[in-house]
Amino acid sequence: MAMTSMNVSLPEELKEYVETQTRTGYSTPSEYIRELIRSDQKRRATEKLDALLLEGLNSSEPLPVNAKFWAELKREALAKLEARKKAKK
Repeated sequence: MAMTSMNVSLPEELKEYVETQTRTGYSTPSEYIRELIRSDQKRRATEKLDALLLEGLNSSEPLPVNAKFWAELKREALAKLEARKKAKK
């Protein structure tokens, strides 16, 4: 992955905190900041997924989820997969 630089201004207290983290588990301040950003991306993705799942749950009447439901879902998924394979040929 190509790297690029970004300058960030921090109050002295935050700068010292980042430097402390660098001494106690991260090799550079950049590594620490990258990890914070990755964690934030993961948290936001999880929040979005949770919101979408709740939206789906609240969107209609509940469906009975039983053996028949799973068998039909599997059949539909396999049919879609086969159709995609045929379309690629």
